[in-house]
Amino acid sequence: MQQKFITVSEEVIFLYNIGMLLFWLGAHACAPFYPKARKLVGGQRGGLRRLRSAMGRRGQRKVVWVHCASLGEFEQGRPVIDRLRSRYPDAFILLTFFSPSGYEVRKDYATADYVCYLPFDLWWVARRFVQIVAPNIAIFVKYEFWYHYLQALRRHGTKTYVVSAIFHEQQAFFDQLYGKFFVKMLGFFEHIFVQNDESLDLLDSVGVHNASYAGDTRFDRVIEVAADASALPQLAQLSQQGKITLVAGSTWPRDDELLADLVNKMPNIKLIIAPHEVSEGGVRSLLARMEKPALRYSKWQENPDVNIAAYSVFVVDAVGFLSSLYRFGDMAYVGGGFGAGIHNILEAAVFGIPVIFGDCYAKFREATDLVSLGGAFSVSSAPELMNLVGMLSVDRQRYEQCCNTCRTYVVQHRGATETIMSSIAL
Repeated sequence: MQQKFITVSEEVIFLYNIGMLLFWLGAHACAPFYPKARKLVGGQRGGLRRLRSAMGRRGQRKVVWVHCASLGEFEQGRPVIDRLRSRYPDAFILLTFFSPSGYEVRKDYATADYVCYLPFDLWWVARRFVQIVAPNIAIFVKYEFWYHYLQALRRHGTKTYVVSAIFHEQQAFFDQLYGKFFVKMLGFFEHIFVQNDESLDLLDSVGVHNASYAGDTRFDRVIEVAADASALPQLAQLSQQGKITLVAGSTWPRDDELLADLVNKMPNIKLIIAPHEVSEGGVRSLLARMEKPALRYSKWQENPDVNIAAYSVFVVDAVGFLSSLYRFGDMAYVGGGFGAGIHNILEAAVFGIPVIFGDCYAKFREATDLVSLGGAFSVSSAPELMNLVGMLSVDRQRYEQCCNTCRTYVVQHRGATETIMSSIAL
Protein backbone atom coordinates (compact mmCIF):
# COMPACT_ATOMS: atom_id res chain seq x y z
CA MET A 1 0.00 0.00 0.00
CA GLN A 2 1.36 3.44 -0.97
CA GLN A 3 2.49 5.47 2.02
CA LYS A 4 0.36 8.51 2.93
CA PHE A 5 2.30 11.73 2.28
CA ILE A 6 3.18 14.21 5.00
CA THR A 7 2.94 17.95 4.44
CA VAL A 8 6.34 19.61 4.60
CA SER A 9 6.85 23.35 4.71
CA GLU A 10 8.41 25.11 1.75
CA GLU A 11 11.01 26.52 4.14
CA VAL A 12 12.41 23.04 4.87
CA ILE A 13 12.57 22.18 1.16
CA PHE A 14 14.28 25.54 0.55
CA LEU A 15 16.90 24.69 3.20
CA TYR A 16 17.41 21.26 1.61
CA ASN A 17 17.95 22.87 -1.78
CA ILE A 18 20.43 25.36 -0.33
CA GLY A 19 22.30 22.55 1.40
CA MET A 20 22.47 20.50 -1.80
CA LEU A 21 23.66 23.50 -3.80
CA LEU A 22 26.39 24.17 -1.22
CA PHE A 23 27.35 20.49 -1.43
CA TRP A 24 27.70 20.84 -5.21
CA LEU A 25 29.70 24.06 -4.93
CA GLY A 26 31.91 22.56 -2.20
CA ALA A 27 32.79 19.55 -4.34
CA HIS A 28 33.81 21.84 -7.21
CA ALA A 29 35.83 24.05 -4.88
CA CYS A 30 37.68 21.03 -3.44
CA ALA A 31 38.30 19.34 -6.80
CA PRO A 32 41.66 21.02 -7.50
CA PHE A 33 43.01 19.89 -4.12
CA TYR A 34 41.42 16.49 -3.38
CA PRO A 35 41.64 13.55 -5.82
CA LYS A 36 38.30 12.04 -4.73
CA ALA A 37 36.45 15.33 -5.27
CA ARG A 38 38.24 15.77 -8.59
CA LYS A 39 37.12 12.34 -9.78
CA LEU A 40 33.56 13.01 -8.66
CA VAL A 41 33.31 16.36 -10.42
CA GLY A 42 35.09 15.10 -13.52
CA GLY A 43 32.96 11.98 -13.70
CA GLN A 44 29.72 13.95 -13.45
CA ARG A 45 30.72 16.54 -16.04
CA GLY A 46 28.83 15.80 -19.25
CA GLY A 47 27.10 12.89 -17.54
CA LEU A 48 23.57 13.64 -18.72
CA ARG A 49 24.75 13.94 -22.33
CA ARG A 50 26.47 10.55 -22.17
CA LEU A 51 23.47 9.06 -20.36
CA ARG A 52 21.10 10.30 -23.06
CA SER A 53 23.26 8.62 -25.69
CA ALA A 54 23.36 5.33 -23.75
CA MET A 55 19.62 5.28 -23.08
CA GLY A 56 18.97 6.01 -26.74
CA ARG A 57 20.35 2.56 -27.53
CA ARG A 58 17.94 0.69 -25.27
CA GLY A 59 15.18 0.43 -27.87
CA GLN A 60 11.92 -0.91 -26.45
CA ARG A 61 13.55 -2.67 -23.50
CA LYS A 62 12.22 -2.02 -20.02
CA VAL A 63 14.58 -0.17 -17.70
CA VAL A 64 15.76 -1.10 -14.22
CA TRP A 65 17.77 1.56 -12.41
CA VAL A 66 19.85 0.50 -9.39
CA HIS A 67 21.68 3.12 -7.33
CA CYS A 68 24.49 2.42 -4.85
CA ALA A 69 26.33 5.10 -2.91
CA SER A 70 29.68 3.33 -3.05
CA LEU A 71 31.40 -0.04 -3.36
CA GLY A 72 30.05 -1.43 -0.08
CA GLU A 73 26.47 -0.74 -1.10
CA PHE A 74 27.15 -2.27 -4.50
CA GLU A 75 28.26 -5.53 -2.89
CA GLN A 76 25.07 -5.39 -0.84
CA GLY A 77 22.91 -4.82 -3.91
CA ARG A 78 24.76 -7.13 -6.27
CA PRO A 79 22.75 -10.28 -5.48
CA VAL A 80 19.57 -8.40 -6.40
CA ILE A 81 21.12 -7.03 -9.61
CA ASP A 82 22.33 -10.48 -10.64
CA ARG A 83 18.94 -11.99 -9.93
CA LEU A 84 17.18 -9.25 -11.92
CA ARG A 85 19.45 -9.95 -14.87
CA SER A 86 18.72 -13.66 -14.64
CA ARG A 87 14.97 -13.13 -14.38
CA TYR A 88 14.75 -10.36 -16.99
CA PRO A 89 17.56 -11.00 -19.50
CA ASP A 90 16.16 -8.45 -21.97
CA ALA A 91 15.89 -5.59 -19.47
CA PHE A 92 18.17 -2.54 -19.67
CA ILE A 93 19.98 -2.26 -16.32
CA LEU A 94 21.39 1.12 -15.36
CA LEU A 95 23.80 1.17 -12.40
CA THR A 96 24.74 4.47 -10.75
CA PHE A 97 27.22 5.42 -8.04
CA PHE A 98 27.74 8.61 -6.10
CA SER A 99 31.22 7.83 -4.78
CA PRO A 100 34.28 7.51 -7.03
CA SER A 101 35.44 4.55 -4.93
CA GLY A 102 32.43 2.61 -6.18
CA TYR A 103 32.36 3.85 -9.75
CA GLU A 104 36.08 3.43 -10.43
CA VAL A 105 36.06 -0.21 -9.33
CA ARG A 106 32.76 -1.24 -10.95
CA LYS A 107 32.48 0.98 -14.03
CA ASP A 108 32.97 -2.10 -16.23
CA TYR A 109 30.48 -4.31 -14.38
CA ALA A 110 29.26 -6.57 -17.16
CA THR A 111 25.82 -7.36 -15.74
CA ALA A 112 24.75 -3.71 -16.15
CA ASP A 113 24.14 -2.19 -19.57
CA TYR A 114 25.45 1.20 -18.47
CA VAL A 115 27.30 2.43 -15.37
CA CYS A 116 27.65 6.10 -14.47
CA TYR A 117 27.76 8.66 -11.67
CA LEU A 118 24.52 9.92 -10.16
CA PRO A 119 24.44 13.73 -10.41
CA PHE A 120 23.81 15.84 -7.32
CA ASP A 121 20.20 16.01 -6.13
CA LEU A 122 19.42 19.42 -7.64
CA TRP A 123 15.74 19.53 -8.58
CA TRP A 124 16.18 20.40 -12.26
CA VAL A 125 18.95 17.81 -12.68
CA ALA A 126 16.96 15.05 -10.96
CA ARG A 127 13.91 15.68 -13.15
CA ARG A 128 16.01 15.63 -16.30
CA PHE A 129 17.80 12.45 -15.21
CA VAL A 130 14.54 10.58 -14.60
CA GLN A 131 13.10 11.91 -17.86
CA ILE A 132 16.08 10.53 -19.79
CA VAL A 133 16.17 7.16 -18.02
CA ALA A 134 12.39 6.64 -17.77
CA PRO A 135 12.85 3.65 -15.44
CA ASN A 136 10.14 1.06 -14.90
CA ILE A 137 11.74 0.09 -11.58
CA ALA A 138 14.23 1.95 -9.40
CA ILE A 139 16.12 0.32 -6.53
CA PHE A 140 18.16 2.23 -3.96
CA VAL A 141 20.54 0.27 -1.74
CA LYS A 142 20.69 0.76 2.04
CA TYR A 143 21.14 4.47 2.81
CA GLU A 144 20.42 6.51 -0.31
CA PHE A 145 17.50 8.94 0.13
CA TRP A 146 17.48 11.85 -2.35
CA TYR A 147 14.35 14.01 -2.20
CA HIS A 148 14.19 15.32 -5.77
CA TYR A 149 15.06 11.98 -7.37
CA LEU A 150 12.40 10.19 -5.35
CA GLN A 151 9.84 12.88 -6.13
CA ALA A 152 10.66 12.73 -9.85
CA LEU A 153 10.36 8.94 -9.85
CA ARG A 154 6.95 9.12 -8.23
CA ARG A 155 5.75 11.66 -10.78
CA HIS A 156 7.00 9.40 -13.55
CA GLY A 157 5.09 6.45 -12.08
CA THR A 158 8.21 4.38 -11.37
CA LYS A 159 7.97 1.64 -8.77
CA THR A 160 10.76 2.53 -6.37
CA TYR A 161 12.28 0.31 -3.67
CA VAL A 162 15.02 0.47 -1.09
CA VAL A 163 16.73 -2.81 -0.17
CA SER A 164 18.82 -3.80 2.85
CA ALA A 165 17.81 -0.56 4.55
CA ILE A 166 18.73 -0.03 8.17
CA PHE A 167 17.49 2.74 10.47
CA HIS A 168 18.68 4.04 13.82
CA GLU A 169 17.47 6.76 16.18
CA GLN A 170 20.23 9.22 15.24
CA GLN A 171 19.05 9.49 11.62
CA ALA A 172 17.26 12.61 10.38
CA PHE A 173 13.98 10.72 9.96
CA PHE A 174 13.52 10.72 13.72
CA ASP A 175 14.56 14.33 14.37
CA GLN A 176 11.78 16.31 16.05
CA LEU A 177 12.50 19.47 14.06
CA TYR A 178 13.16 18.26 10.51
CA GLY A 179 12.05 14.64 10.69
CA LYS A 180 8.79 15.14 8.76
CA PHE A 181 10.66 16.23 5.64
CA PHE A 182 12.80 13.10 5.60
CA VAL A 183 9.89 10.83 6.49
CA LYS A 184 8.10 12.21 3.42
CA MET A 185 10.87 10.70 1.29
CA LEU A 186 10.03 7.26 2.64
CA GLY A 187 6.49 7.68 1.37
CA PHE A 188 7.78 7.85 -2.18
CA PHE A 189 8.87 4.21 -2.02
CA GLU A 190 6.67 1.37 -3.18
CA HIS A 191 8.29 -0.71 -0.45
CA ILE A 192 11.19 -0.59 2.00
CA PHE A 193 13.01 -3.84 2.74
CA VAL A 194 14.84 -3.56 6.06
CA GLN A 195 17.61 -5.59 7.66
CA ASN A 196 16.26 -5.90 11.20
CA ASP A 197 13.18 -5.66 13.40
CA GLU A 198 14.52 -2.56 15.18
CA SER A 199 14.30 -0.67 11.89
CA LEU A 200 10.68 -1.73 11.47
CA ASP A 201 9.86 -0.49 14.96
CA LEU A 202 11.48 2.90 14.29
CA LEU A 203 9.60 3.31 11.02
CA ASP A 204 6.35 2.37 12.70
CA SER A 205 6.97 5.04 15.36
CA VAL A 206 6.88 7.77 12.68
CA GLY A 207 3.93 6.33 10.77
CA VAL A 208 5.82 4.56 7.99
CA HIS A 209 4.20 1.21 7.23
CA ASN A 210 5.28 0.45 3.66
CA ALA A 211 8.12 -1.67 5.02
CA SER A 212 8.91 -5.26 5.93
CA TYR A 213 11.79 -7.38 7.20
CA ALA A 214 13.85 -9.09 4.51
CA GLY A 215 17.30 -9.38 6.05
CA ASP A 216 20.72 -8.40 4.80
CA THR A 217 21.62 -9.30 1.20
CA ARG A 218 25.32 -9.24 2.11
CA PHE A 219 24.93 -12.75 3.54
CA ASP A 220 23.77 -14.01 0.16
CA ARG A 221 26.60 -12.16 -1.54
CA VAL A 222 29.43 -13.49 0.63
CA ILE A 223 28.13 -17.05 0.24
CA GLU A 224 28.23 -16.63 -3.54
CA VAL A 225 31.73 -15.15 -3.41
CA ALA A 226 33.04 -17.90 -1.13
CA ALA A 227 31.73 -20.57 -3.48
CA ASP A 228 33.55 -18.93 -6.40
CA ALA A 229 36.72 -17.70 -4.63
CA SER A 230 39.66 -18.35 -6.94
CA ALA A 231 42.02 -15.36 -6.93
CA LEU A 232 45.74 -15.77 -6.25
CA PRO A 233 45.84 -19.55 -5.61
CA GLN A 234 49.63 -19.24 -5.24
CA LEU A 235 49.08 -17.78 -1.75
CA ALA A 236 48.37 -21.28 -0.52
CA GLN A 237 52.17 -21.63 -0.52
CA LEU A 238 52.31 -19.40 2.57
CA SER A 239 50.70 -22.06 4.72
CA GLN A 240 53.31 -24.08 6.57
CA GLN A 241 53.26 -26.66 9.30
CA GLY A 242 53.33 -24.98 12.71
CA LYS A 243 52.54 -21.55 11.25
CA ILE A 244 49.36 -19.47 11.66
CA THR A 245 48.19 -17.58 8.57
CA LEU A 246 46.38 -14.36 9.44
CA VAL A 247 44.57 -12.55 6.62
CA ALA A 248 44.04 -8.84 7.29
CA GLY A 249 41.69 -6.85 5.09
CA SER A 250 40.88 -3.16 4.62
CA THR A 251 43.39 -2.09 7.24
CA TRP A 252 44.18 1.48 8.27
CA PRO A 253 47.41 2.79 9.87
CA ARG A 254 46.28 2.01 13.43
CA ASP A 255 45.43 -1.55 12.40
CA ASP A 256 48.80 -1.82 10.67
CA GLU A 257 50.57 -0.87 13.91
CA LEU A 258 49.00 -3.76 15.78
CA LEU A 259 49.57 -6.24 12.97
CA ALA A 260 53.21 -5.25 12.52
CA ASP A 261 53.81 -5.70 16.24
CA LEU A 262 52.19 -9.14 16.06
CA VAL A 263 54.28 -10.28 13.09
CA ASN A 264 57.51 -8.83 14.45
CA LYS A 265 57.15 -10.48 17.87
CA MET A 266 55.47 -13.82 17.07
CA PRO A 267 57.69 -16.13 15.01
CA ASN A 268 54.89 -18.48 13.96
CA ILE A 269 52.74 -15.87 12.14
CA LYS A 270 52.31 -15.51 8.40
CA LEU A 271 50.44 -12.38 7.32
CA ILE A 272 48.49 -11.67 4.14
CA ILE A 273 47.43 -8.03 4.28
CA ALA A 274 45.25 -5.99 1.92
CA PRO A 275 45.33 -2.36 3.14
CA HIS A 276 42.36 -0.07 2.58
CA GLU A 277 44.52 2.48 0.78
CA VAL A 278 46.93 1.07 -1.78
CA SER A 279 48.77 4.29 -2.61
CA GLU A 280 52.52 4.00 -2.99
CA GLY A 281 53.15 6.09 0.11
CA GLY A 282 50.74 4.06 2.20
CA VAL A 283 52.21 0.72 1.13
CA ARG A 284 55.77 1.92 1.78
CA SER A 285 54.74 3.08 5.25
CA LEU A 286 53.21 -0.33 5.94
CA LEU A 287 56.32 -2.17 4.77
CA ALA A 288 58.53 0.06 6.91
CA ARG A 289 56.79 -1.31 10.01
CA MET A 290 57.63 -4.92 9.14
CA GLU A 291 60.86 -6.47 10.43
CA LYS A 292 60.16 -9.80 8.71
CA PRO A 293 60.63 -10.52 4.98
CA ALA A 294 57.75 -8.96 3.04
CA LEU A 295 56.66 -9.31 -0.59
CA ARG A 296 54.37 -6.98 -2.50
CA TYR A 297 51.83 -8.36 -4.96
CA SER A 298 52.96 -5.83 -7.58
CA LYS A 299 56.57 -6.99 -7.27
CA TRP A 300 55.58 -10.65 -7.36
CA GLN A 301 53.67 -9.97 -10.59
CA GLU A 302 56.93 -8.83 -12.15
CA ASN A 303 58.64 -12.07 -11.09
CA PRO A 304 56.03 -14.80 -10.43
CA ASP A 305 58.73 -17.44 -9.94
CA VAL A 306 59.59 -15.95 -6.55
CA ASN A 307 59.15 -18.44 -3.69
CA ILE A 308 56.25 -16.95 -1.72
CA ALA A 309 56.81 -19.38 1.15
CA ALA A 310 60.10 -17.64 1.93
CA TYR A 311 58.23 -14.52 3.08
CA SER A 312 56.39 -13.84 6.32
CA VAL A 313 54.29 -11.00 4.92
CA PHE A 314 52.46 -10.69 1.59
CA VAL A 315 51.07 -7.22 0.88
CA VAL A 316 48.24 -7.10 -1.66
CA ASP A 317 48.73 -3.61 -3.10
CA ALA A 318 45.81 -3.91 -5.54
CA VAL A 319 42.03 -3.88 -5.28
CA GLY A 320 39.49 -6.59 -6.06
CA PHE A 321 41.10 -9.57 -4.33
CA LEU A 322 40.11 -9.27 -0.68
CA SER A 323 36.94 -11.35 -0.63
CA SER A 324 38.90 -14.31 -2.06
CA LEU A 325 41.92 -13.90 0.20
CA TYR A 326 40.21 -14.85 3.46
CA ARG A 327 40.04 -18.47 2.35
CA PHE A 328 43.78 -18.74 2.96
CA GLY A 329 43.50 -17.69 6.59
CA ASP A 330 43.43 -19.59 9.83
CA MET A 331 42.17 -16.32 11.34
CA ALA A 332 41.04 -12.97 9.95
CA TYR A 333 41.60 -9.39 11.01
CA VAL A 334 39.21 -6.79 9.55
CA GLY A 335 40.31 -3.16 9.60
CA GLY A 336 38.53 0.09 10.37
CA GLY A 337 37.74 -0.72 13.97
CA PHE A 338 39.75 2.19 15.33
CA GLY A 339 37.99 4.80 13.21
CA ALA A 340 34.48 5.30 11.87
CA GLY A 341 33.79 1.57 11.99
CA ILE A 342 34.88 -1.84 10.80
CA HIS A 343 34.67 -3.01 7.22
CA ASN A 344 32.72 -6.07 6.07
CA ILE A 345 33.45 -8.93 8.49
CA LEU A 346 31.06 -11.30 6.71
CA GLU A 347 33.56 -11.69 3.87
CA ALA A 348 35.81 -13.42 6.39
CA ALA A 349 33.23 -15.15 8.57
CA VAL A 350 31.75 -17.03 5.60
CA PHE A 351 34.98 -19.07 5.40
CA GLY A 352 34.46 -20.32 8.95
CA ILE A 353 37.45 -18.67 10.65
CA PRO A 354 37.61 -16.48 13.78
CA VAL A 355 37.34 -12.76 13.02
CA ILE A 356 39.21 -10.03 14.91
CA PHE A 357 38.74 -6.24 14.75
CA GLY A 358 39.17 -3.02 16.71
CA ASP A 359 36.88 -1.68 19.40
CA CYS A 360 34.65 0.62 17.28
CA TYR A 361 32.11 -1.98 16.19
CA ALA A 362 28.95 -1.30 18.21
CA LYS A 363 27.01 0.03 15.18
CA PHE A 364 27.46 -3.21 13.25
CA ARG A 365 24.90 -5.87 14.06
CA GLU A 366 26.85 -8.80 12.65
CA ALA A 367 29.88 -7.80 14.72
CA THR A 368 27.97 -7.51 17.99
CA ASP A 369 26.19 -10.78 17.23
CA LEU A 370 29.39 -12.71 16.52
CA VAL A 371 31.20 -11.25 19.53
CA SER A 372 28.35 -12.32 21.81
CA LEU A 373 28.27 -15.77 20.18
CA GLY A 374 32.02 -16.21 20.54
CA GLY A 375 32.96 -16.29 16.87
CA ALA A 376 34.52 -12.82 16.71
CA PHE A 377 36.75 -10.76 19.01
CA SER A 378 37.50 -7.11 19.59
CA VAL A 379 40.95 -5.85 20.59
CA SER A 380 42.16 -2.41 21.59
CA SER A 381 45.94 -2.89 21.71
CA ALA A 382 48.82 -4.90 20.30
CA PRO A 383 49.25 -6.99 23.48
CA GLU A 384 45.54 -7.91 23.37
CA LEU A 385 45.88 -9.01 19.76
CA MET A 386 48.97 -11.06 20.57
CA ASN A 387 47.32 -12.78 23.52
CA LEU A 388 44.20 -13.54 21.51
CA VAL A 389 46.06 -15.02 18.54
CA GLY A 390 48.24 -17.01 20.91
CA MET A 391 45.22 -18.39 22.75
CA LEU A 392 43.40 -19.41 19.55
CA SER A 393 46.51 -21.06 18.15
CA VAL A 394 46.95 -23.40 21.15
CA ASP A 395 43.34 -23.96 22.30
CA ARG A 396 42.08 -26.07 19.40
CA GLN A 397 38.68 -26.75 20.95
CA ARG A 398 38.01 -23.03 21.36
CA TYR A 399 39.30 -22.39 17.88
CA GLU A 400 37.01 -24.97 16.28
CA GLN A 401 34.03 -23.57 18.19
CA CYS A 402 34.80 -20.11 16.80
CA CYS A 403 35.02 -21.48 13.27
CA ASN A 404 31.70 -23.32 13.53
CA THR A 405 30.01 -20.27 15.06
CA CYS A 406 31.03 -17.99 12.18
CA ARG A 407 30.12 -20.50 9.51
CA THR A 408 26.71 -21.26 11.03
CA TYR A 409 25.87 -17.60 11.61
CA VAL A 410 26.33 -16.71 7.94
CA VAL A 411 24.33 -19.66 6.67
CA GLN A 412 21.45 -19.00 9.06
CA HIS A 413 21.05 -15.42 7.82
CA ARG A 414 20.95 -16.07 4.08
CA GLY A 415 17.79 -15.64 2.01
CA ALA A 416 17.20 -11.86 1.89
CA THR A 417 17.57 -11.76 -1.89
CA GLU A 418 14.82 -14.34 -2.40
CA THR A 419 12.50 -12.43 -0.09
CA ILE A 420 13.09 -9.18 -1.97
CA MET A 421 12.75 -10.73 -5.42
CA SER A 422 9.45 -12.33 -4.49
CA SER A 423 7.98 -8.82 -4.17
CA ILE A 424 9.58 -7.10 -7.17
CA ALA A 425 8.28 -7.54 -10.69
CA LEU A 426 9.17 -5.66 -13.85
